[in-house]
Amino acid sequence: MESLKGKNILLTGATGGIGAATVKLLSAGGAQLFLTGRNLDKLKAVATANNIPEERVFVADLSNPDSVEQLRQHFFQLNSQIDILINAAGVGIIKNMDTLSETDFLRSLNYNLYAPFLLLKAFLPAMKELKKGLIINIPGVLGKVPMAGAAAYCASKYGLVGMLQSVREEVKRTEIRITNLFLGGTNSAFWDTIDLKIQREKMVQAEEAAKAIWFLCQQPASGVVNEMVLQPFNHQAI
Repeated sequence: MESLKGKNILLTGATGGIGAATVKLLSAGGAQLFLTGRNLDKLKAVATANNIPEERVFVADLSNPDSVEQLRQHFFQLNSQIDILINAAGVGIIKNMDTLSETDFLRSLNYNLYAPFLLLKAFLPAMKELKKGLIINIPGVLGKVPMAGAAAYCASKYGLVGMLQSVREEVKRTEIRITNLFLGGTNSAFWDTIDLKIQREKMVQAEEAAKAIWFLCQQPASGVVNEMVLQPFNHQAI
């Protein structure tokens, strides 16, 4: 396994349950983390808890091109290169078609598909210059299998998987690696606003998901983990 020490890592969605748990593991491994999210107070709290300097946090709306460009500029003011991009940001809207609004649908696409596109446009060129890097996204199992009430979410995640598969073809003659982490039901804030009967104690815990990301970040460049599937033992969809 490769050492994390000194690696320049951009982590989006750093204030979420999975994101915050990932920050803890990567920071302990000596990585040079740069965190982004939508809430400054929460970002500062995560940074302080892990001894990350305040200048290495940046509030950004990843669905806004200008905001992503500002993120890119600030990142490269502090880092000469980007070694790993981890996209743990996104939204979860689970509604049946009869209650799913146009706004719900477009919000899902904006944050789960358009935002990753903007991140790729902003940070992939720097990886191409060096012909190396690692990009980790989290489509979730609903990027592989459908679920009733998840039309908008599945549309965004299936689209994300397709986009990344295409980009992988573009960079396959380099050492740029693209990994998709297909998480099953994970006990996180994703479920806080979703009206479904669930057993959160039986889900994948955020710390377990973070360990999977931590593991992927340390894989040697000689091999590519195209995808990893991690789901609850009692609810295996794939």
